[in-house]
Amino acid sequence: MNLMMLLEMAASGTPDRVAVQNGADTLTYDELFQAAGRAASEVQASGCERFAMLDVSSLALPVGLFGSAWAGVPFAPLNYRLTGEEIEGLASQIAPAYLVTEDARVEALSQLPRTQVVSREAFLARAGTADAADPSWPMDPDDIAVLLFTSGTTGAPKAAVLRHKHLVSYILGSVEFGSASEEDAALVSVPPYHVAGIAALASSVYSGRRIVQLSNFEAEAWVELARSERVTHAFVVPTMLTRIIDVLDGSGDAKLPHLRALSYGGGKMPQQVIEKAMRLFPETDFTNAYGLTETSSTIAILNPEDHRSAASSEDPAVRRRLTSVGRPLPSLEVEIRDDAGHALAPGERGEIHVRGEQVSGEYLGRGTTVDGDGWFPTRDAGSIDDDGYLFLEGRADDVIVRGGENLSPGEIEDVLLEHTAVADSAVVGIPDEQWGEGVAAVVVLRAGRSASVEELQDWVRGRLRSSRTPQRIEFCDELPYNETGKLLRRQIRAQLASGEPG
Repeated sequence: MNLMMLLEMAASGTPDRVAVQNGADTLTYDELFQAAGRAASEVQASGCERFAMLDVSSLALPVGLFGSAWAGVPFAPLNYRLTGEEIEGLASQIAPAYLVTEDARVEALSQLPRTQVVSREAFLARAGTADAADPSWPMDPDDIAVLLFTSGTTGAPKAAVLRHKHLVSYILGSVEFGSASEEDAALVSVPPYHVAGIAALASSVYSGRRIVQLSNFEAEAWVELARSERVTHAFVVPTMLTRIIDVLDGSGDAKLPHLRALSYGGGKMPQQVIEKAMRLFPETDFTNAYGLTETSSTIAILNPEDHRSAASSEDPAVRRRLTSVGRPLPSLEVEIRDDAGHALAPGERGEIHVRGEQVSGEYLGRGTTVDGDGWFPTRDAGSIDDDGYLFLEGRADDVIVRGGENLSPGEIEDVLLEHTAVADSAVVGIPDEQWGEGVAAVVVLRAGRSASVEELQDWVRGRLRSSRTPQRIEFCDELPYNETGKLLRRQIRAQLASGEPG
């Protein structure tokens, strides 16, 4: 198993079809295959042990991903939004490395020890003219394919290890080879260092779909590109979809006539947002994909039929499935466990554990967190209903323990979001002398709407037990999210502790 086999199959089947485009620049599948071979030759000649990329999405991304697979070295995309000190810390973990970046960063990054730094333009030029590597690549499924640094929302970033067997297993189990038509186009706007970005590249290549890159997400640019390129498939995080809907609502033209399938994930999707999106795009198939970096992307899916049946149902239990992440993939097992590691019954909340061939659970230099039976503890809290639908309750560490009772922040946030004046909400635990932890909420109000603290407290109290009513509510203009759509609860707690609003 090697990621290169995916590209080799696509290049053999549709060599002249456009594989990837960024603006006016394109590569066909055959050109991408040839460029990957030349890139592999460059990397092998450098003597480096990892291929790193510190840059926005460009043609260099697929060339680098598949070129590193051909060369037999791990591919390590780095977060270009980090500070110089943070980048230096990540680079030290993967040296000696061959690093591709934008031209403006080359001089500064060249000071990194044991790192050969090349500009994006120079790398692509070499990938277009250099001699190709030997026409074979390592096929050991246990070789490391990708090193993805975690977002660091709860601590210092660490590199998750994804081996070729993990990624290829995920693709083979979820994508049909050559299933895309020549008209199919996938708009990829998530950053390269997010597992969804890697998965989107690999799955689109295996299906033979044209990849349209949007280097930096802006809702207006996303809509314009989706229309001009007749985009048929796209993946967004919830905050992206919210902004896209706002742009379409404000433009007076909410049509995206070619968009057949829209997948979302990477964070909690408010129910009213997905319901509104389904009303705007009634012909679009929506899919909620839940996964983690450590599981090589998706482990559960709420498919288009699930969306439609839930949205049209008058049964509250069925309609609630719109807030779920669907059912686990057939190739995976999922269990909900308590703190002692015992499996819980349907409806009971605990930590989500997952087992399957695509699951890694390994970190560079830190070993594995997978147990002897192959189970990976996700650190996500959740529950599974009687029909097998998985509901997320946030990170296990985010659960609020009030007087011995475990409270789910997500449950309280959902109730707040049902209020017509609330646009966004975040709930966290705060120190409480009597109960150990108390409930605090930070709320973003809709434009032109108002609500008092007492009104929102009464709203929650009328729908949940009084113990779940926020004892403190603050208002702010927007909540802090990272670039992949994850709510930064740690930052909210710090701001509340300092007396500032969220």
